[in-house]
Order: sequence, then C-alpha cells, then structure tokens
Amino acid sequence: MAFGTQDDTDDVMNEINMTPLVDVMLVLLIIFIITVPVMKHAVNVDLPRATNQPENVKPETVRLSVSADGKFFWNESQVSEEELFPRLQAEAAKEPQPDLHIRGDKNVRYEFVAQAMAAAQRAGVRKIGFVTDPQGQ
Repeated sequence: MAFGTQDDTDDVMNEINMTPLVDVMLVLLIIFIITVPVMKHAVNVDLPRATNQPENVKPETVRLSVSADGKFFWNESQVSEEELFPRLQAEAAKEPQPDLHIRGDKNVRYEFVAQAMAAAQRAGVRKIGFVTDPQGQ
C-alpha cells in the first residue's frame, strides 16, 4: 500500500441515479392519464338563475322622547300616555319592524322611561335603543 494512490473501489459517485426518479414519474403519469377522464365526467344540470343584488330595505326609526316633566314625544310631536301604546302596537306590526330610540331628559324620573319601555315590550317591539349625549350637553 503506497501513500498517495487510491483504489478503484474507493471512488466517490458524483452522479444521481436517475432510474428510480424516472420510475416514479412514469407511475405518476399513468395515474394521471387514468384519472383525468374520470374527473371530466359531469352531469348537465339546469341551475336556477339568481340575482346578487342585496335588498336595501332599511327599517325606519321611531324617536320616543321623554321630557323632564314626564311628557312623551313621538318623533317630536307630543302624545299622551293613552296614545302611546296603540302607536307602539302599530309600529310593532310593521315588517320590517322599525327601531325604537328612547331619549330621556337628564332630569326625568326613571319611572316615566320605565313606563315607555314597558309599553314597548307589551306592544311587541323587539329593537329598542337608548339615545344619550356623551358630552353631557
């Protein structure tokens, strides 16, 4: 054994063996050739046509204000306690049901606001909101 010489058996292989890669590619090609005609098979169906225009039906808003002395105002026009319930029933029967915004004066007794909320609940109003003034003006 001499220094500086190499055996032929110790040669490093510097090429990729392409045979297994070609075998795998041929198998995949055969699978795709078989499955593509199956995937193209479809049933013709006459589908209904639909429009994609959203309905712009916005419910109106009813503003119910309660003044400091306990008077009720329906969209800025004064109504009595007896008129309030039938008006709320008429609004609750509408489709879509309007939003009820209750606006209470800063100095009103809670009793009057609670009466308005109870009347709205008995009438069947489902959407009730409270209007406040965050700046305290």
